[in-house]
Amino acid sequence: MSNYAATHIRSLADRDAFWRERASLIDWQTPFSQVLDYSRPPFARWFVGGRSNLCHNAIDRHLATRGDQAALIFISSETDARKSYTYRELSAEVNRFAAILRSLGVARGDRVLIYMPMIPEAVFAMLATVRIGAIHSVVFGGFASASLATRIDDAKPKVMVTADAGMRAGKAIAYKHLVDEALRLAAHPPKKVIIVDRKLVPGTDRVAGRDLDYVAIAAEHEGATVPCEWLESSEASYILYTSGTTGHPKGVQRDTGGYAVALTASMRDIFCVAPGETMFTTSDIGWVVGHSYIVYAPLLNGSTTIMYEGLPIRPDPGVWWKIVADHRVKTMFSSPTAIRVLKKQDPGFMRKHDVSSLRYLFLAGEPLDEPTSRWVSDALGVPVVDNYWQTETGWPILSAQPGIEDTPRKVGSPSFPVCGYDVKLLHEATGAEVGADEKGVLMIEPPLPPGCMTTVWGDDRRFVDTYFSTFPGRMAYSTFDWATRDRDGYYFVLGRTDDVINVAGHRLGTREIEEAVQAHPGIAEVAVVGVADALKGQIPIAFAVAKDASAVAGAAGAARMSREVMDTVDRELGAIARPAAVHFVGLLPKTRSGKLLRRSIQALAEGRDPGDLTTIEDPAALDQIRQALTS
Repeated sequence: MSNYAATHIRSLADRDAFWRERASLIDWQTPFSQVLDYSRPPFARWFVGGRSNLCHNAIDRHLATRGDQAALIFISSETDARKSYTYRELSAEVNRFAAILRSLGVARGDRVLIYMPMIPEAVFAMLATVRIGAIHSVVFGGFASASLATRIDDAKPKVMVTADAGMRAGKAIAYKHLVDEALRLAAHPPKKVIIVDRKLVPGTDRVAGRDLDYVAIAAEHEGATVPCEWLESSEASYILYTSGTTGHPKGVQRDTGGYAVALTASMRDIFCVAPGETMFTTSDIGWVVGHSYIVYAPLLNGSTTIMYEGLPIRPDPGVWWKIVADHRVKTMFSSPTAIRVLKKQDPGFMRKHDVSSLRYLFLAGEPLDEPTSRWVSDALGVPVVDNYWQTETGWPILSAQPGIEDTPRKVGSPSFPVCGYDVKLLHEATGAEVGADEKGVLMIEPPLPPGCMTTVWGDDRRFVDTYFSTFPGRMAYSTFDWATRDRDGYYFVLGRTDDVINVAGHRLGTREIEEAVQAHPGIAEVAVVGVADALKGQIPIAFAVAKDASAVAGAAGAARMSREVMDTVDRELGAIARPAAVHFVGLLPKTRSGKLLRRSIQALAEGRDPGDLTTIEDPAALDQIRQALTS
């Protein structure tokens, strides 16, 4: 039996011993009395009674041995900014931010909402929040006011942290007016808003008594030290919202001790980054990859992390590889979409810089196609490691684990279950385990390992109903993804089983987009489906019924309404959710009971057989879809 196979079996058969060993990788102010409490399935409590703190483990414990080592390197190709922070310097910035939060009345268990671009102050805010035992909720800086307001009302933050603007492709993206509108819409707005003014949008208005300038208030707390608040392992560290099949996002709640242990272990077992080495993750802090592998895991591990603001092709398509060369990056983590963008550029940029320091390139976010994997591996001369996970799990479910055993990899497969995960493939109808090369729903037998979500924020029932009710009589966590497993045990992820689409690694609920489209006063009803796309994995396509058919008559009318609908989605959700196309039809395909036949619509949009249509109310509806796609 291979080292990986034996270790994985042990991680399930003797969970206590396996995780007790890994728990020694972090500091505990009070030792835990029990490794796992699973007395209330499916709710798992890890390292019961142990008291710890994420910020202490990410910063304080490294000060004595690596205080002068680089902890955070910030690089912006948008503003040409460069700034490196040692662990000691990062500690000073985080303590100062913690003092600011304390001065504004933020205490243990309070929420701090962070709506920020990719700048160091965002990291300071995250670490400062967990330092004082509060709970952060980072919202991606591209979401529109209505989406931001929904998250504000769910989290009910005491303080919000934002900036005047972000930057993308050389253009400033103003945040402040979005924040003002979100706070106007929200029923529970925070009383104070800290604003990092980057001077990107001149004349940004301030609301007296609410808005605070970060530079000014930071000067008042220069040199402050704030002790860590020691939390019981299961106490919440953060909330991160993810789309679902309803229009209301789910607040994924993460614990403290389990998350710290899982991430620190993953740096050793999966990502092969040693303390003192550098990791470069190209995600955004608004997404789970940014939380786990830009901010927390590298710092918990005593490594150096790179935070990059910019595109992979500005100022030229070699910018990432220059960063790798300049900072001797050992492990890099990106997405298939980003690599497919680079694949379209001059291949000379892949060889322009010395990337000999790079040990592995990890890719995740959407299925990795074989041509892209082979192209980037050959171009860089670096092994590619495909891995699969979700916002809900916080760290990989499936991956090669070269820190345990450097198993052979199959292109297009994220290899095997990560230690701690009891993965099953179940038949969609019977719930029985499927055989080799048979399609099944990718499930995880609970208890979920440390680091995974512990519940939905404020809604335990939704946690159970959403994730553990796929198969009556069997409590198993559903990833809502199809997958197969070949005869050698390698897994292949095929796509979603539900109405969530994966656009360049970002999960978007079709219901959310449909609700945004219907915010346009001229739309009667709409169906949004995810359609396969060679670059982004999937793109949203909308099929809409106008209230007044004459408004979309002719090419000009349809084009005008389409632009208006897209503008409406931009306002309601943000440009990230904008449909790639809006097609107008007279009616939508439905069953006789009124259920939208989204899978049939998706199949037609992808040029596939629409499947069983015996329950369709009006077959002419599908003909209209076909005609719209060809017109």
